[in-house]
Amino acid sequence: MQKRTNWISFVIIHVTFMGVWGALIEIPEKNGFPPTLGYVVWALTMIPAAIIALINIKWKLEFDSRSVLLGSLVGVLGAVGQLVLFITLIKAPAYLVFPLLSLTPVVTILLAVIFLKEKTGRLGWIGIGVAVVAILLLSYQAPGEKNSAGSGWMLLAAVPLFSWGTQGFIMRFANKTMKAESIFFYMALTSVLLIPVALMMTDFTQEINWGFKGPYLAGMVQILNAIGALCLVYAFRYGKAIIVAPMTTALSPVITVVLSLAIYAVIPHLLIITGMLLAIIAALLMGKEEQNT
Repeated sequence: MQKRTNWISFVIIHVTFMGVWGALIEIPEKNGFPPTLGYVVWALTMIPAAIIALINIKWKLEFDSRSVLLGSLVGVLGAVGQLVLFITLIKAPAYLVFPLLSLTPVVTILLAVIFLKEKTGRLGWIGIGVAVVAILLLSYQAPGEKNSAGSGWMLLAAVPLFSWGTQGFIMRFANKTMKAESIFFYMALTSVLLIPVALMMTDFTQEINWGFKGPYLAGMVQILNAIGALCLVYAFRYGKAIIVAPMTTALSPVITVVLSLAIYAVIPHLLIITGMLLAIIAALLMGKEEQNT
């Protein structure tokens, strides 16, 4: 791995890869590759990244009961959120979905406040308030305007939002006793173990694109996620969390939104654009506050 002073390289790779991944993730689905199979491809791409992580710690995986439990919980929450995300992107474009998903720190902090009785500062409450306004604006639909996405997509998006927010909450406990590589391994393991569920959810009677724009393109897109997630592990290891967290939380959605808008060649309503910007600002505020709680 790179030297400690090069943590910014990991941040840049993570932000770039995750931002591009978010914009391209829906393309295989729109070309006839079911979202459940997209999940299968994503889970498989986690395997080589997990092997790299294990090699880096010389295969010294933590497998005591606490580590297995926490690691598995983190993995299941991440995998469930990922699976529902694929389905959500059938209902709404990435430029709407990802600004909302950038608000996962809101869930993490609220859980800490409710269950751990932790106190959040001014930035935290401001971020929560901005997030509420952003959600309202993202759901806006102009009178008489037919929006193919509707507002039902927000109910689906709430699943990865709360799953990943809860995942961040549990990571607080896992990071105190576990190596980051071990956490990543269990994330990959649980993702793979849920593949049969995704396969059972797949309607194989429908026409499925098995060509390049199906599983092969999906694999190329999903490897961006696996590499980006692994880089995040090392960004937190070698960099200061108070800097890394807000950068990674807020910047990836910016890239996703810009690329997605370019792909769709659309300009959303001004209120929706405002909602996107507010969601990213809220993510930045909550990312900073999360490190102080």
